[in-house]
Amino acid sequence: MSSSVPSSGPHSALAEARSVLVLRHEPFEHLGYFEEVLRERHISFIYSDLGDTLDLDDHAGIIVMGGPQSANHAEMAAELYFIQQALDTKTPVLGICLGAQLIAKALGAHVYRNPEKEIGWAPVYITETGCEDPVFGGLPSPSMFFHWHSETFMLPPGAVSLAYSDKCRQQAFRFHDTVYGVQFHPEITAEMIADWSAQPVNCADAGTLDAPLDPHAADSGPLARHILEGWLKTF
Repeated sequence: MSSSVPSSGPHSALAEARSVLVLRHEPFEHLGYFEEVLRERHISFIYSDLGDTLDLDDHAGIIVMGGPQSANHAEMAAELYFIQQALDTKTPVLGICLGAQLIAKALGAHVYRNPEKEIGWAPVYITETGCEDPVFGGLPSPSMFFHWHSETFMLPPGAVSLAYSDKCRQQAFRFHDTVYGVQFHPEITAEMIADWSAQPVNCADAGTLDAPLDPHAADSGPLARHILEGWLKTF
């Protein structure tokens, strides 16, 4: 488990008062743009890598990152149970890609293979409900986001759909007030896209593409800020 605490300054006391636990499944699937936002808001964070002992401690919320694993795999059972416990205690949770699938499964939804893989930049459309949402409201529709997934999920019971894409019906949902699942990758930077494309675990997917991914085809940095800051304001 690794931690990061914002540097000392006039608001450094806030870092001690508020932190988030980040569930990370691969070192290369990290916070990206989200880290900059957390540091600016003087919110500390701790990474918990797959296989680490899971403990919410005094963290105010949880961010569940993406990864090449499947929410249906046995190796995810302990994390899935931990997320279920967090949901039962009404802990704020934000899930990205695999993280969204894990939240959906924890809420009783079916996680299954999407009709086709969705890899690269593609527009995401905000639903009517999403336009009125505290987090997704104000995002342009469509907005260009980066995608890398082969599985998707049914909308969990009690959740509301916030976004969709041409290839995937469930791109974002909200459960109650502080739990959000996001299938796409708002957090990803150009450097991360280049890194992901070179990772051995991703080479098979990358090899199916008609052309190499362009890390600079779009910039989701401002959109990532909008989403994370919106979520942080819910608790």
